[in-house]
Amino acid sequence: MTESAEVQVRPGAEDDLDTLTAIYNHYVRETPVTFDTDVFTPRERRPWLLSHPEDGRHRLLVAQERDSGRILGYATSGPFRAKAAYATSVEVSVYCAPDAGGRGIGTLLYKALFEALAGEDVHRAYAGITQPNEASARLHARFGFTHVGTYREVGRKFGRYWDVAWYEKPLGTGTATSTST
Repeated sequence: MTESAEVQVRPGAEDDLDTLTAIYNHYVRETPVTFDTDVFTPRERRPWLLSHPEDGRHRLLVAQERDSGRILGYATSGPFRAKAAYATSVEVSVYCAPDAGGRGIGTLLYKALFEALAGEDVHRAYAGITQPNEASARLHARFGFTHVGTYREVGRKFGRYWDVAWYEKPLGTGTATSTST
């Protein structure tokens, strides 16, 4: 997996569940970046973790400090939509520990995630970014995502409506031909 001098990226494991849940719950409680409104227990979050095997289209990668073993964040690829024809599209996201922002953790995680997905039958990656979120927009732009549209006032949290901008990145060539309408 991808590594830096101080941080290693590895597949997520069941032992990470408490910490990953705590990181996610921070965003549930404090930010509009996720539209979940109720925090999770690790037990409630376990099916999510188990839906990300070490190989395949749906991955969970964790950034961990080498010295302390502390988890600094995670990146995932998961189903874009439930219908079968969407199988070669994934939705990706990155969540960093609240005090780990600005350290390049998101970049390290996405680099490892897209390297892992390179050998999989994945044609497109999508990311929904609650607006405003310039840091996330910059991160996605660095990885070749382009803005494809914005859902206006699509979610309500903290007593207000939020827009979500959608970004797309081509990943693989796939085996089917492409047709745009």
